[in-house]
Amino acid sequence: MDSRMVFVLLWMLLSSTSTGIKLDGNGYVDVVIAISSKVPQDNRLVDKIKEMVTEGSFYLYDALNQKVYFREATILVPPHWNGTNFTKARTESFGMANIRIDNANPAYGVEPYTNQYGECGAEGEFINFTPEYLLNDTFIQLYGSNGRVFVHEWAHLRWGVYDEFNGQKPFYHSNGRIEATRCSKNIGGQFYEVTAGKSLQQCHIDLETSLPTKGCMFFPNRNQITNSSIMFLPGLDPVTAFCREDEHNYEAPNMQNKKCGKATWTVIFEDSVDKYILRSLKPLQSRPPPPSFKVVQRKQRVVCLILDVSGSMRGSRILQLQQAATHFLRNIIEDQASVGIVQFSTMASTLRNLTTIDSDTTRENLIKLLPKVADGSTNMCLGLSQGLQILREDNGDALGDEIIFLTDGQATDRIADCVPSAIQSGTIIHTLAFGNSAARELMEMANKTRGKFLSSNDETTSNQLMDAFASLTLSTGDYTNEPVQLESIGARTSNWFNGTVSVDQTVGNKTSFVIIYELSLPSIYIQSPSGLIYTQTKMSHDGSLKTVFLKVPGTAEHGDWKFSIQTTTNQAFTITVTSQAAQADVPPITVKTHMNQQFSDGTKPMIVFAEVRQDYRPVINAEAWATLDSGTGSPQTLQLLDNGAGADAIKDDGIYSRYFIKMVNGRSSLKVRVNNQDGHTRFAVLYVPGCVLNVQLNPPKPPVSDEPLEVVNFTRTATGESFEVKLSGTAPPNFPPNRITDLSAEIQEDTVLLNWTAPGEDLDQGTAKSYEIRWSFDLKMLRFNFSNGYSVNTTAVTPQKAGSVEQHSFNLNITIQNGTTLFFAVQTEDKQNAKSETSNFAQASKILPAPITSEISNPDINLTVLVISLCVVFMLMCFIFAVVIRAVKCRKRSAQSDMALIITD
Repeated sequence: MDSRMVFVLLWMLLSSTSTGIKLDGNGYVDVVIAISSKVPQDNRLVDKIKEMVTEGSFYLYDALNQKVYFREATILVPPHWNGTNFTKARTESFGMANIRIDNANPAYGVEPYTNQYGECGAEGEFINFTPEYLLNDTFIQLYGSNGRVFVHEWAHLRWGVYDEFNGQKPFYHSNGRIEATRCSKNIGGQFYEVTAGKSLQQCHIDLETSLPTKGCMFFPNRNQITNSSIMFLPGLDPVTAFCREDEHNYEAPNMQNKKCGKATWTVIFEDSVDKYILRSLKPLQSRPPPPSFKVVQRKQRVVCLILDVSGSMRGSRILQLQQAATHFLRNIIEDQASVGIVQFSTMASTLRNLTTIDSDTTRENLIKLLPKVADGSTNMCLGLSQGLQILREDNGDALGDEIIFLTDGQATDRIADCVPSAIQSGTIIHTLAFGNSAARELMEMANKTRGKFLSSNDETTSNQLMDAFASLTLSTGDYTNEPVQLESIGARTSNWFNGTVSVDQTVGNKTSFVIIYELSLPSIYIQSPSGLIYTQTKMSHDGSLKTVFLKVPGTAEHGDWKFSIQTTTNQAFTITVTSQAAQADVPPITVKTHMNQQFSDGTKPMIVFAEVRQDYRPVINAEAWATLDSGTGSPQTLQLLDNGAGADAIKDDGIYSRYFIKMVNGRSSLKVRVNNQDGHTRFAVLYVPGCVLNVQLNPPKPPVSDEPLEVVNFTRTATGESFEVKLSGTAPPNFPPNRITDLSAEIQEDTVLLNWTAPGEDLDQGTAKSYEIRWSFDLKMLRFNFSNGYSVNTTAVTPQKAGSVEQHSFNLNITIQNGTTLFFAVQTEDKQNAKSETSNFAQASKILPAPITSEISNPDINLTVLVISLCVVFMLMCFIFAVVIRAVKCRKRSAQSDMALIITD
């Protein structure tokens, strides 16, 4: 098989899925459900998880035309849980789990949710359930059965679809009608406000919006004529299907329409990671069996460093290896973990068998054993075999243990021959590629064992190898016990190298400064926020490693720490600062970064993500910069944005994103630096107020916190997995402007006001050439025939720089009647005349101010029809009254005539 074919197969492997889940035939396997180590032991949780997945399996089977179900799932319990029926975990870990059971997110409370921030059709990160939600059956009345809610969240996670409700915009106008934001429109129900006394009353109209007031809610009828949709209301008994094209409500102002502009069913079968398999699968002939479950547990970490000491590692590379491995052993690997060290070149040898880290002395003794000499060829298979042998010494197998495998070159042996056995060992393998010539199988090995793949170049100011080792943590869900990298920066100078590191209130314990110099020992000064100065007399210096180390005693002061490094020799410096949580019950602010693809051939744009949060609370209004370094040219820097436009899915969710368009061939590393200005949280909800069957009110939704997260200045750096680019040519691909997803419209008198975020010349960067704006009375026509919509004159509209707020007002040269709803869309064109996809469809209605005492009692109310109906009713009542009066008069005259006849007689 030629190298091109191998590369294509590797691309298919790495781009197919990021979650580890597989669709094997009709059944999903490798579904990992992990319980956080912060959760106290309660064996009922395991049973509840099994019940939820089992019910969800049959619900999913019915919802997707009997095509798929959950075949296998693994439940990972915390290290501190006691039990004899837990088997040893293999590659499962909390940080890589698809479904997590963890303490409540303050903004969601007990509500399940999916951490989802990719493009439409892209897989989410994880589903989060709380123990309270699973253990308390009363929540079933609020949200629906656990299995149904699980499938709702699964659709977010696996297929990248979005919610069809909208907690911020629960109602909208549609040609004079007030509609609830839902899918499908066939879901019937009524509008009510819940009073302080928990009774129901008719909703009122807001005078400014002519929509129901804030307290108004949509109560769906319990019995429905439709069975869709799961992304709107899975808790409603008749709902058993996803919305298809023939039922999808394209008018509803929800995230599904904003991000996808398609029916949920269409996204699943045309855009999701499973699209090809789902289209080819035939329905099962009979109902599937219940899922099978494994319950596993991971105890203390067991890690073996397998280090390349071949001849090509001589000089600066072997020194960088020592410096980075020293940092890992001294500051990163946790107490009570077991560590072994293996070196390999022509042969492989054990430098240290598994040793438990029980003191600083043990750490320093391990550091002394790190290799210092490089010579010989590169026999990777011998190194792997020796490392696996070390891992098996404690209990006979390597299941769930970790390998950190570092090498800088192509193997002299056939590494492909030993990769399968390493993968089958059940070991998590992190691979570090030093330089661009390291074997491509390293990426495959990391991917298939749920390890990390990281690359590093020889640039002495990049600090890449230090960052790579610092990122090799294995989370259990308790971030208070994990190291946090506050700063990692380098520079070349012959004078002063100065900087500031902010130690915020969430960190401070085990704070360390590591300064590495290139040639000669400089003068170093580190000043605390209170003015205390640490000089070299209070630091440790290792001349052989060219490293100066300061461990701040106790808990480091909160505030800005300043460092100054002075040299008279032109040389490179790097400084790395790490810390841990200041308090056991306050998790630190963390940053997680990654690319949406680990490999790209240039046909699909790459996206950089950085998630900034404190436990599950997102931090917004921070400044995030990504550095992407291929090692073959100048590193590229890119500011990441949390503005809900371009590559960013949702505004102010603490996830900062940007397209990466300046691709170059080869491997690249990813590093993100974040500093803070302000931060707080904001979320929507998945809560059903009740169902209408003689109007039954559900219990109130559990309270959640909407208070902002107050954060003082902080700095963080994070390293993401490396990625590889293989372009057909040498120039980076050209992309059209990104699709606008936040277009909004408003009608004021007969003037239309449009707002959106400017896309760029290339996706979300640069400045586009022009806009094309069209509108229609008919949404369907505009969707399928954008060019047939009525055109808006945009000659006076000059696109602004990407990310800017665009506003455009205009008259349609028609009289807009009261109750009229209009639809608008935009396409953007760049200087090469390439056009973006059509934007989301914004709608606006002209509604005259409502009467002061207006009430509504029907979700299908039409404001114009209401007036006519009242007139008709009034006229009818007048007619009936007239008929009755006439009949009474006639009867009275008849009675008088009869009386006259009697008198005459």
